[in-house]
Amino acid sequence: MTSTKIIFEVSEDELDCSCSASALGFGIHTQSDSMDDIRRNVREAVDCYFDDDRPRVIRLHYVRDEDLVA
Repeated sequence: MTSTKIIFEVSEDELDCSCSASALGFGIHTQSDSMDDIRRNVREAVDCYFDDDRPRVIRLHYVRDEDLVA
């Protein structure tokens, strides 16, 4: 039986503004050209990965690095 929630770690590449998402604990990975499209791609990837027993909740955990000049 699958968990009721799946968590994706989402990061954005500042150089080319692309986004990537990886499911924690599952072999699900997807990419997109924008943060808006990543939501659609994540849902589609979950639908493709699971048959009937898919999670009911998808959580997107956004990872962001920021460099400051000292």
